[in-house]
Amino acid sequence: MKAPELLPHLFRTEYSKIVAVLCKTFGLSHMEIAEDIASETFLKAMETWGLKGLPANPAAWLYTVARNKAKDHFKHTSVFESKIKDALRPDTGGIEEEIFEFSDQNIADSQLAMIFTVCHPCNAPESQISLALQILCGFSVEEIANAFLTHPETIKKRLQRARANLADDHFLIRALSESEITQRLDTVLKTLYLLFNEGYFSKTNDQLIRKDLCSEAIRLTLLLTNNAATSTPNANALLALMCFQSSRLDARTNDKGEVILFDQQDRNLWDKTLIEKGNNYLVNACRGNEISKYHLEAAIAYWHTTSDVQNKWHHILELYNQLIIAEYSPITALNRTFALAKVQGHATAIREAEKLNLTDSNLYHSLLGYLYAGIDVNKAIDHYSKALELTKSPAQKQNLKTEIERLS
Repeated sequence: MKAPELLPHLFRTEYSKIVAVLCKTFGLSHMEIAEDIASETFLKAMETWGLKGLPANPAAWLYTVARNKAKDHFKHTSVFESKIKDALRPDTGGIEEEIFEFSDQNIADSQLAMIFTVCHPCNAPESQISLALQILCGFSVEEIANAFLTHPETIKKRLQRARANLADDHFLIRALSESEITQRLDTVLKTLYLLFNEGYFSKTNDQLIRKDLCSEAIRLTLLLTNNAATSTPNANALLALMCFQSSRLDARTNDKGEVILFDQQDRNLWDKTLIEKGNNYLVNACRGNEISKYHLEAAIAYWHTTSDVQNKWHHILELYNQLIIAEYSPITALNRTFALAKVQGHATAIREAEKLNLTDSNLYHSLLGYLYAGIDVNKAIDHYSKALELTKSPAQKQNLKTEIERLS
């Protein structure tokens, strides 16, 4: 793989790790310094790798450059003496040990600590999630806006306010108390849920599926389930959901990147190992009496991975009925309508779908196009055409064009 192809992937996976490790010592009041060092590291990689080719270990090369740039920063500024030195924990072995260790364990610890620190209650939950998506997940303003179904300008203002609130010496990355972890865990889970969703069904990228985002969401959620303080039933349920959904990624598109609907997927491409892991995490999630949206969605995803089970779609529909009551969303309502079509037929599902009246949603029109295809071809084409106008995804556009041509 050449540098222009590898760098975007490394930026997505390594940038946040560099920022987290540096912020562990800088503190969030100097978060911009950490981000600048990380950005300069990737600029250096772009220049160097373009001339000399890829190093043997690109990630290790990035960490070395980031470490050297951090050293240079301290040599040429007084930030360390005036702002940071006194804030270091007295039991650290010195500045180099704290800042410059990019071991797997330190990266994992730093990212876990960073995400809980960013999700600070001084900001509203939406601002906490937005900031975590930007800093730790590398989301653009547009991607965050799509996740919240709002305007990019709103997100820009939200991020500016959130950063300003954290730009204070009080906000250092530190070990949190059990009550602080409990207070912030729901926001952390929501952040990882949105990260995975953008990977599973991207609304802002040329590719419908972004496996790098799905993998990163799973990796960060694993950090939670591997830590006794954060391995809660909800965290395990979320990880189960991610495993079940990820098991079908290779079957969701063909070699041309075109969408393959659930009914036409090659089940031989489903990852049985991930399904088994999903089963294990779902079992772990069932200790205690709490049933969250993650439990319900994981159970729905579980039934999707089963084949030829009697009343499978009845089970899925019942779970969607519970999910609608627990936490309504337009996407959940549309997905429930698809399940309803499997149980009670397309005509019944059409009546339910049209009650939603989500006329500005390409997913709404795509679903109605699918439901009308065997009942009224003209209406099906009309809805597919409206969906084509509304969608931004090239992969979805191609799939809709194919369906329109097939029906025509």
